[in-house]
Amino acid sequence: MAKIRSQHVCQSCGHVAMAWTGRCPDCGEWNTLVEQAAPKPRPAASSGRSGGNGRALAAGPGARPQALRDVVATRVERLSTGIGELDRVLGGGVVPGSLILLGGSPGIGKSTLTGMAMANLQASGVETLYVSGEESAAQVRMRAERLGPAALDVRALAENSLETVLGTIEAERPAVCVIDSIQTMHSAELSGAPGSVGQVREAANALAEQAKRLDVAVILVGHVTKEGSLAGPRVLEHLVDCVLRFEGEKERTWRTLRAVKNRFGATSEVGVFEMRSGGLTEVLDPSARFVEEATGAQGSVVLASMEGTRPVLVEVQALVSPSELEVPRRVVNGIDRNRLSMILAVLARHARLGLGTADVFVNVVGGVRVDEPGADLAVALAVASAQRGEPLSGPDGRPLACFGELGLTGDVRYVAHADRRVAEAVKFGLSPVIGPRAGERLKGLTTCVTMRQALKSAFSGSSASGRAEAA
Repeated sequence: MAKIRSQHVCQSCGHVAMAWTGRCPDCGEWNTLVEQAAPKPRPAASSGRSGGNGRALAAGPGARPQALRDVVATRVERLSTGIGELDRVLGGGVVPGSLILLGGSPGIGKSTLTGMAMANLQASGVETLYVSGEESAAQVRMRAERLGPAALDVRALAENSLETVLGTIEAERPAVCVIDSIQTMHSAELSGAPGSVGQVREAANALAEQAKRLDVAVILVGHVTKEGSLAGPRVLEHLVDCVLRFEGEKERTWRTLRAVKNRFGATSEVGVFEMRSGGLTEVLDPSARFVEEATGAQGSVVLASMEGTRPVLVEVQALVSPSELEVPRRVVNGIDRNRLSMILAVLARHARLGLGTADVFVNVVGGVRVDEPGADLAVALAVASAQRGEPLSGPDGRPLACFGELGLTGDVRYVAHADRRVAEAVKFGLSPVIGPRAGERLKGLTTCVTMRQALKSAFSGSSASGRAEAA
C-alpha cells in the first residue's frame, strides 16, 4: 500500500512545513500547524525559466499593453440596497461584479443586515441568491419572516460545497449573491477542513473569478477570529474589493458599520443602526440619541466628533479614584488605551494634575468607539473634572461640548471639519464649544491654544453657570 504523504500548513499565514512544530517558523504563532494531505506534484515544464521551487516555468504568450487614455471605461450603475446607511458606507450602493466582505462577531447582526438588503433588492426587481452554509433553508425562512414579506421572495440555497455553489451561480446568474458564511465553504479538491486558510483562500479566489466574469456582486459574510481578524489574518481582506466591519456590543442595541477598505468609495464613512425586534433600524441622527442621555455630571463632557463626513456628538465619561494597587489601573472603553496614557502624561506635565496614585476609568457612552485624535481634549477635560470633583457645563447648565487634539507640548491642535462640529453642537444647544483655532472665525466656538487655557475656559464657564443657578 502506498504511503500517503502529508504536510503541515499554518492556519494563520499559510506556511507549509514537512513536520509538526509547536510554533510556526514564519509568523511565530503557536499551535497553528495542521496536518493536511500533500497535493500531487505537477509535471515540470521542459523549457522556460525556473521558479522558486526548482520547477521550470513555461513562458506564456505575450500581451500588448495600452495607454490608460485609450482604455474605454463604461459607467456602472450601482445597485441600491434600500438601506441608506449601508449605501453610504459602500459609496452609493453595490457595484456589479464586486466582492464585498462583511465581518463581525457572532450575533452582531450580519445575517439580519444582509437579509434586509437582499429583501429590498429583490423587491426592486433585482435577482438575488442567498447561500447559507450554516443553516438549513427552513431556518433561514424562520429568520426571514420577521424581516417582512419581501424577505420571503429571496431565493435561498443551503449548501456548503464550493463546486455546487459555483454551479448554481453559473446557472441562475443572480445580480447579487450572499455567501453566509465563507468559512463554511468546502472544496473537494482540497483536503483541509472548512475554515482553514487553504479552503478560505480557494473559495474566495473561485468566487472572485466568477463574480468578475459574470458581473455578479458577491457579499461574503465572515466571522471575526479571537485575534480580531476577519475570516483569518488578512486572508480575505487582500482579495476582496470592499471590507466592512459590523461592530457593537450584543448587550446594547447600537451597531456601527465601518468601511475598512473600499475600492469604489471612501473608507471614512460610518453607518449607525439600532437592533430592534423587527430587525435593524437606521439611526439617521445619532447625535440626538447620545446627547439626550448626557448628564453633565462630574467627569462628563460631550465630544463633537466626526464619523466620516457626518458630525456625531457622543458623551465621554471619566472616573478617578484612589488606587489600592501598586500599579494604578487604566481602564478604557471606546478609545485607545495608549492614547489615554499620553493624555494623562500631558495633564501631569502641563496642567500639574498628578494621577500617578489614582485609578482612571474612561468610557465613551453608548458602546461607540472613537479613533480620531480630536477626542483628546474631551478625555482630558473629563478626567480633570473627575479629579477636581467639579462638573463641567455651559452657561445654561447644559453639558460642555469640546473637541481638539493634544500635543506633547501641551498645545491644542487643529482638527478637520471644525465648522461641522461646532454647527452640530450649536444645533442641540451646546454652546459655546471649546476647541482649537479654526481657519475662520466660527460663532459659538471658544478657542484655546494650550491645555491650560482649555481648562481655565472650561472651569470658569462651569463656575459662572453655578453662580447663575445659585442666584
